[in-house]
Parts: sequence; C-alpha cells; structure tokens
Amino acid sequence: MREISYSEAIREAMSEEMRKDSTVFLMGEDVGTFSGVWGVSAGMLKEFGEERVRDTPISENGFIGAGLGAAMVGMRPIVEIMFADFMMCAGDQIVNQVAKARFMSGGKAQVPLTIRVMTGAPGSSAAQHSQSAESWFMNIPGLKIVVPSTPADAKGLLKTAIRGEDPVIFFEHKLLYGDKGPVPEDDNFVIPFGEARIAREGSDVTIIAIGEMVKKSLQAADQLAQEGISCEVIDPRTLVPLDKDTIIQSVAKTSRAVIAYEAHKRAGPGAEIAAMLAEEAIEYLDGPIYRVGAKNVPIPYSPILENDVLPGVEDVIQAVKAYWN
Repeated sequence: MREISYSEAIREAMSEEMRKDSTVFLMGEDVGTFSGVWGVSAGMLKEFGEERVRDTPISENGFIGAGLGAAMVGMRPIVEIMFADFMMCAGDQIVNQVAKARFMSGGKAQVPLTIRVMTGAPGSSAAQHSQSAESWFMNIPGLKIVVPSTPADAKGLLKTAIRGEDPVIFFEHKLLYGDKGPVPEDDNFVIPFGEARIAREGSDVTIIAIGEMVKKSLQAADQLAQEGISCEVIDPRTLVPLDKDTIIQSVAKTSRAVIAYEAHKRAGPGAEIAAMLAEEAIEYLDGPIYRVGAKNVPIPYSPILENDVLPGVEDVIQAVKAYWN
C-alpha cells in the first residue's frame, strides 16, 4: 500500500469528499491563499475555487457561526481552527449553539459540521499556541470528539465526520502532520466512530494512548519489551463516543492500566477514562490506574522547560514500571 503523510491524508479526505458532494466546502483563516498555517489545504484553492475554499476574517466566533448556519441549511462545512487555543474565541458558538441545535430543535435541525482543530505543542509556541483542548469539549453533550494518530485514521475518520449528521471536533496534532504511513486509496475508505485500534498487542500492561502520545507509547513499549515487560497499546481514536469494550477487554487481560495524553494531567481526557475503568472494570485491576499527562502549568516557551512540562517516552516507561516498584 502507498504511504502518504498525515497532512496529505487529511487533504485527500477533504478533496475526495468535495469532489463527491458539492455541498462540502472548506473555510477558515488562510486556508486558501496560504494553504493554512500548516499547509494542509495546499492546492485545494486551485482545484475548487474561492466559493468552496474560503478564507475567513480573523474571527473564530464569526466563522464557526457561519459554519453552523451553513450546516443547518443543507451544506456540509469543514471549518479549520488553526490553534486549539483559539477555540475559546468561539466558545459560545460551539458550546451553546453548535452542540445544542439538533437537540433544541427536536431533531429537525441536523448539524453536519466538521471543525478541524490543530492541537498540541509544536515546539516553542508558548502558552497560548500549545494547548490540548480535547477534554474541554468532552463535557459538552452533542459533540463528537475525534483524535486520530495515524495517516490512515486521519483519512478514514475525517471522511466519517464529513458524511455524518452531527457536529464533530476533529483534533489534529501538529507534530503528526509530517508522519507517513500506509493509507488506502479507496475514496470510500471510512472508519466508524467508537472503534478503538489495538496499536500493539501485549499481556502485562495496557497503555491507553491519545493522539501524539500513541507514537511515544509505542516507543516506550519497544524499550520495555527489552526488559521483559509486554505492553498492549490501545488507541481510542475517538473520545466521544469512546470504545469502552476494547479498553476493558484489554485491562481484563493485563490487570494494569496506564493512560497517556498530552493535555494537562488534571481533568484531562485520561481522567474520564480512568473514572470509567474504576466504575466498570475495577475487579480486573491489580493496582492503581496511572495517568501520564502534562504538568499543571502553562506550556513554557523555553524548549528545556517545555520538554520538562510535556509528557514523554520516559514518563510512560516510569508509569509502567511503577507497578513493579
């Protein structure tokens, strides 16, 4: 199978859906002329024109509202927010309008809106351009939360989001854009929401890893295997809906759970997964549930301090080894 980058997989998914369906269009800050700050939409303006690849004013509140309106009248907008931090500028639209429109209309108003969000710390981007916002919106009913970690998952899950009838927040980690992997060329390749991926099979410890931490957890598992510790790595792929069955089945096999995510440890997405395991799988556990996340301080600009705050491979290794210390 051919290999393409995470960024190319996202662009391919959008382009294929736009060719298939004239109601699909892309808008956001600089998505057209400059291909987005991360270059994800390169070439799309030339192919689809200004009507379907729309540069917006610098107003997240405004263009998220425009996306909601377009979705409610039959379009399928893809709206890009270039930094997850800026989602707060559109907080009212996302939380009080987008998430609730279908419910408050008794199901009469469908909201097929996909909000693509660049998340995570790309390196020395400091406190206002480095945050992971997944758990901020997990608390809001009506939103689906997607966090792909591979190019194939990025393509398959994005196509599912675009074709669906509910609003989706699609988190793309900035450090994954250049990663390459096998991706099907089939333009009907989709991945259902709520189905986790077993990224690595193991028997001693379950590592539930989210987004970019999947890659780091796999590296940690490789190192731990050399010491005779077998780690199973589960990638939920979607946080809402969450594939509880796959996670619980893995924990039932290993009796140990480590949850790794880049968001701040306190009240991050791993807190919800840990609570679920405590409520529904406590009888399988032979020890505490360990969480690996960023320290509870703003993300520093200094590379040395940033590396200290963010979770890394060694943090995952130490969490796993805590079971035998």
